[in-house]
Amino acid sequence: MGAQVHGTQHFDAKKRAELKFSDAAMETVKDIISRYPEKHIKSALLPVLHVAQAEFGGWLSPETMDYVASVLKIKPIEVFEVASFYTMYNLKPVGKCTFEVCQTSSCWLNGAEDIVKYIEKKLNIKVGETTKDGMFTLKTAECLGSCGTAPMLQCGASYHENLTYDKVDKLIEKYKSENKLRSYTDLDYNNTL
Repeated sequence: MGAQVHGTQHFDAKKRAELKFSDAAMETVKDIISRYPEKHIKSALLPVLHVAQAEFGGWLSPETMDYVASVLKIKPIEVFEVASFYTMYNLKPVGKCTFEVCQTSSCWLNGAEDIVKYIEKKLNIKVGETTKDGMFTLKTAECLGSCGTAPMLQCGASYHENLTYDKVDKLIEKYKSENKLRSYTDLDYNNTL
């Protein structure tokens, strides 16, 4: 996998050669793959990318995408096309906790724009940026399917709805005190209203 696939991202062949899922992650990947007919193994790509992102620091490096391609026996460009299309995959390093604030109609009408501005001010970052301590990244997202409880944000697998400034303050403190990487594969998700 080279520059033709990743544009300006550097591909480190040595790093790629050392990349490997942990035993637990590989068992999860094998379980996911087993759900699909052998000739349709590519169908496992989305959930396997979630496992890879959680396993390798919260983002999908060129080396990680190449590794996923080898595990699924597909072309690296196929992995990159999918990973670069969906906003739930990060193609650059992010904080341990990524706050994805829904920005579509219902959330916007109920104050999502103000929530984004509040988080920006509170964390001293703009949308798309990560705090200096590497703890938080702020993103906006298209509809996250929680229109009746707007405004809302997602952090890993957890939904936080009916947001207020006070709730945002509590979320920031909670995640800061936990000090752990949050991902879409979290089994300890915590949905709050």
